[in-house]
Amino acid sequence: MNRPSLAKSIAERSISLRPSFTARSSRPDVRIHHPMHYGPRKHIANQRERLDALHFDHFEATLQSPCLGAEIKGVDLSRPANADLLQELSRALVEFKVLFFRDQDLSTEQHADFAGRFGELETHPFLPAGETPHVIRFAKDENTVGVENNWHSDVSWRQEPSLGSILRAREVPDVGGDTLWADMESVFEGLPKDVRERIEGLRAVHDFVHTFGLGLNDEEKARKREEFPPASHPIVRTHPETKRRCLYVNRIFTSHIEGLNRNESADLLDFLYREIEVPEYQVRFKWAANSVAFWDNRSTQHLAISDYWPQTRVMERLTIIGDRPH
Repeated sequence: MNRPSLAKSIAERSISLRPSFTARSSRPDVRIHHPMHYGPRKHIANQRERLDALHFDHFEATLQSPCLGAEIKGVDLSRPANADLLQELSRALVEFKVLFFRDQDLSTEQHADFAGRFGELETHPFLPAGETPHVIRFAKDENTVGVENNWHSDVSWRQEPSLGSILRAREVPDVGGDTLWADMESVFEGLPKDVRERIEGLRAVHDFVHTFGLGLNDEEKARKREEFPPASHPIVRTHPETKRRCLYVNRIFTSHIEGLNRNESADLLDFLYREIEVPEYQVRFKWAANSVAFWDNRSTQHLAISDYWPQTRVMERLTIIGDRPH
């Protein structure tokens, strides 16, 4: 009897070996394995169709992946943007979630002026400052290694986390040092129905202590903890502009889920984190000097690949203050 090939079966049915999520057994030696998925994540076809249909009058936007990311051509970020251009860029940001610009020879003041058109700029309490107020300078070399290579959303430990970030490349290696972004809207939509129902209404705690707190002594940590207490945010947040739902937990800053015991919280978070790692939900950007990326921290996570040591990579970032997630 002729049997259909596995490849044909996958193509026709998009097989998902994905059982319902189950919390860890009470036995400490029993772990729940993450299920395997074969074939396309079919729901992202809707994203691609929607993004392909977008039109802008003031620039050209070229989609970089089915879910997110567009290269913007025809905009000079060193020149003051008029209201119509800013409105279109804001629309492009919330739809594509991350915008890429090439060959932008900006001063730090021009960088800050552009970012400030989208909202109040943040002063980061832990990261090194650049030449201009609010600018964060990431200078990596043989002695200062890149440690941003885990998925995260910027400053989710704040009570009112970031709206977005604008990162400019000043010096980059010839090979390596790319940045990846993940579409948290597509991640949420791709979760099994029982998992979506499970996390609906749950809240998670975000805290700087497990990352930035490592470089502080007890007195400094206590002082900063008083200034920046742990923040409770919904696991599923609603984007304030698009009203679409996004997953909002990350490995770096999320400590636990409220109302669950330690094992249940750890297992559920691990399940969600692994979904963020699915390549189909990501876009990857290769930097060049004077490249700029502008991303929406409410609907994405990102990581910088730390594969360029001992070469030099110098980046400057400005972050725009957002609102309280809901």
